[in-house]
Amino acid sequence: MWNRRKEEEQNTFKPASAPPTSSELAKEGIPMSTLPGRSSTNEPHFEAHRGGQAVLGKSVLVKGQIFSREDLTIDGEVEGTVELQEHRLTVGPNGKVNASVKAREIVVLGTIHGNVETSDKIDIRKEAKLVGDIRTARIVIEDGAYFKGNIDIVRAEAPRPAAQPAPKPQPVASAPAASSPAMAAGAGDHKR
Repeated sequence: MWNRRKEEEQNTFKPASAPPTSSELAKEGIPMSTLPGRSSTNEPHFEAHRGGQAVLGKSVLVKGQIFSREDLTIDGEVEGTVELQEHRLTVGPNGKVNASVKAREIVVLGTIHGNVETSDKIDIRKEAKLVGDIRTARIVIEDGAYFKGNIDIVRAEAPRPAAQPAPKPQPVASAPAASSPAMAAGAGDHKR
């Protein structure tokens, strides 16, 4: 009895460097999407911006509205609208977004068909494709990217101090005309 259990443990033990197989994950009830570094070497690598980030994988199709309060990476397909008002959207190399998009910052590695609005910056990377109008404060379009549409650069207005009233214009002293009595009196004094 003891020997049999030890043999099973020895057969299932793998070094820590080897990633678990799909069947081992299924036995444990762990979804594969939670594992880091499971991409193959054929796929281009893109790095996540921050820790608290949601990801839609390349096999995911969403039709409808997405509202997020955290950074989002889309590597699948989305049709509808995407809003991340204070966060970053990354469209991965396999991502296909057919939607209007609003976010603080957008990085495009895949494809977007639709109007895009950012409060900070949009970055269209090499081999990316964006068809639609852009409204942003800053934009980067790398060599090799495809873009078709209009760009509206929005300047952030500097806050004006409300406590200080606008200065009143000072009256400009004009030279008196020659026909005035003061000028005539002064003209006689000058001849001495």
